[in-house]
Amino acid sequence: MKRYFFILFLFFSFSGYAQQSLNNYKYVVVPEKFSFLKTNNLYGLNDLAKFLVEQKGFTAYLDNSELPSEIANNKCTALNLDLIERKTMFTTNLTIVLKDCQGNILFKSKEGKSREKEYKTSYNFALRDAFNSMDSLNYVASATPMTPMPVAAVPQQSTVVTYAPATASEVVPAAGTLYAQPIANGFQLINTAPKVVLTLLITTVPDYFIANNASAQGIAFKRNGEWFFEYYQNNKLVTEKLLIKF
Repeated sequence: MKRYFFILFLFFSFSGYAQQSLNNYKYVVVPEKFSFLKTNNLYGLNDLAKFLVEQKGFTAYLDNSELPSEIANNKCTALNLDLIERKTMFTTNLTIVLKDCQGNILFKSKEGKSREKEYKTSYNFALRDAFNSMDSLNYVASATPMTPMPVAAVPQQSTVVTYAPATASEVVPAAGTLYAQPIANGFQLINTAPKVVLTLLITTVPDYFIANNASAQGIAFKRNGEWFFEYYQNNKLVTEKLLIKF
């Protein structure tokens, strides 16, 4: 019994230490090429890893991009992300590792798995599955960026334009979960076929995208925690509900 409690003590002590260590970092550097793949960013995996680690609260950079001076002058201010692949016959298996500048492992995810036959989809799903284990970390960076002092602005007269929002003639329920894959200017949403269902182009407004598919062009936005795609069809506004997995 004493040995059991001792093991539990070590486990929680190590978990607390790992959490504290991760909270000391704001930046994560993602390689442009993972060692088990033949070319840079094959299957969009490196871009996806950068995007997913940013979703967990970190500020991420690809190692082939221009790094901020804080990292360029001291590599130890950033964590390094790596992926480990375990080869099996019918399953894609990926594990995420976060290391410090000396190669010490500060975090190792659960093994993400996928049985999809198409390589790009399988790697995509396995990576997302592995990243799910980071949700329990409750990561909060201790180093927060400085906020510049506001500059006094000269008051200007402005004209306020008011309008009543349009009402959708039809609200279409979500057809199923769509998975976001990063592209140059945004994301493409794929289903489990896999087939590209919708393309999202980023704008200057958070959670607001220019969206288009094979038959319509409109906007995609987040409202009350839910995603919607709105467009006009025969001069009538249509709203489609989306289930998006980033």
